[in-house]
Amino acid sequence: MLDVVGARVLARSGLLTPARPDRLVGMALAAARWGITPATGYAAGAARHPDRVALVDDDGSLTWRDVDRRTDRTASELRARGLREGDAAGLLARNGRGLVEGAVALSKVGADVLYLNTGSAGGPLAQVLDREGARALLFDEEFADLLAPCLPGRLGVTTEQLADLAVTSTLGAPPKPGRTSRQVILTSGTTGAPRGAARGGASIEDAVAALSMIPLRARQTTVIAAPVFHAWGLGHLSLGMLLGSTVVLQRRFDPERVLQAVEEHRATVLVVVPVMLERLVEAARHGGHDTSSLRVIASSGSALPGDLVRRVQDVFGPVLHNLYGSTEVAYAAVATPEDLQADPRTAGRPPHGVTLRVVDEQGRDVPTGTPGRIFVGSGLAFEGYTDGSDKDRLDGLVSTGDLGVVDASGRLTVLGRDDDMVVIGGENVHPGQVEDVLAEDPSVAEVAVVDEPDEVYGVRLVAHVVAAPGATVDAGHLQDLVRQRLARFAVPREVRLIDALPRNATGKVLRKELRP
Repeated sequence: MLDVVGARVLARSGLLTPARPDRLVGMALAAARWGITPATGYAAGAARHPDRVALVDDDGSLTWRDVDRRTDRTASELRARGLREGDAAGLLARNGRGLVEGAVALSKVGADVLYLNTGSAGGPLAQVLDREGARALLFDEEFADLLAPCLPGRLGVTTEQLADLAVTSTLGAPPKPGRTSRQVILTSGTTGAPRGAARGGASIEDAVAALSMIPLRARQTTVIAAPVFHAWGLGHLSLGMLLGSTVVLQRRFDPERVLQAVEEHRATVLVVVPVMLERLVEAARHGGHDTSSLRVIASSGSALPGDLVRRVQDVFGPVLHNLYGSTEVAYAAVATPEDLQADPRTAGRPPHGVTLRVVDEQGRDVPTGTPGRIFVGSGLAFEGYTDGSDKDRLDGLVSTGDLGVVDASGRLTVLGRDDDMVVIGGENVHPGQVEDVLAEDPSVAEVAVVDEPDEVYGVRLVAHVVAAPGATVDAGHLQDLVRQRLARFAVPREVRLIDALPRNATGKVLRKELRP
């Protein structure tokens, strides 16, 4: 049930404004027909504000009514081709109407939507599709060659074909499915092969969690630069549906075009992953774009270097909100501009309705200031991996797989993966803390610290450093910084200069590629 705080959050966001009775009936019928899915988001939007612009992409704009009617037709076309409720369907598409309408149409069929990573190679994609038992594939034409080995025995339809059918089909709306579509998001695969993380239907309490910390407002404009196939971008697309927002999507990330979109549409919200922020800061400094409309830059996906936080605040003002979470637990903590001003490295505090605990190996809460394992609980936590495996759970909470510490003000600092902690000379070393120290040096643009086997010491730390433009990296100087700020045993044995850190499509560093 929605509590008093939740009601206040919704009122502040503008969600509790009155609507005409006939439109309320239409919204209720949409929820009864499709459950809590993308289909409901657009059908309810079509009932409440049919002529408002719902989506802007590289091909133009679509109203809420447009998306609802187009996906009625394409859902029926997919059914006519043999797709049935309960089937799993892979969706491989870049940010745009193809991804959005594909997900909505599959939801209207009652099929489970498997969001595929556009940065994946053919082999891993085939493994995922086989493991998930996908009976259909919806994909952008540009991925046709990549997916060709996966198509035999499966229904294959391009998003371009769907767009044509949305206009030319003579079929009506599909029947109400006998089940609610599931949304299956792949984990990032930074520590192993990607796995499907299934989610049930979201609830209004889940939206309250986000809105309690990030001041999103109804009927405004959001530019989603983060990939929508991943939890962060998909989450903001869902929030946009709930809020009746206009969502702007671009197929490929280009910082100049993103800032142009913010200026052109007077966007109040920009959704990114951290690796995008560096390029956006540089583009904003030199491009002369008017970004004064921005009230929120929402970032998630990996830790933010403290210096980058300061530069984002200098260029865009106090609008940066950084979320710590994962595909499995969804929201864990949010750092507001005030939190980041006090401590640029903080992950912030848990939102309303989210429980966060830091515990020792026996599952007991640790004292303030003491490192421990992070467990999180909320209505958005996943149901378990689709292969039958699961994360560690404690009293209904799910492990994030990270170590962290909560300070006296209640702010969380994430120290790194719990399986990344390295024992050197009997001392626990968290590579993330070493990275924070090195990232502050002006000569360092990016850094990742990993452990490697060592014949003498058993294990050693190696810092992989990308030099700042025009800078010269002094390995000895960087090692001295760690020695002075942390401890002798935390000093990397080696500093390796590289051109770029290996990253996945959401910007997370692929540490396994840095190890020998």
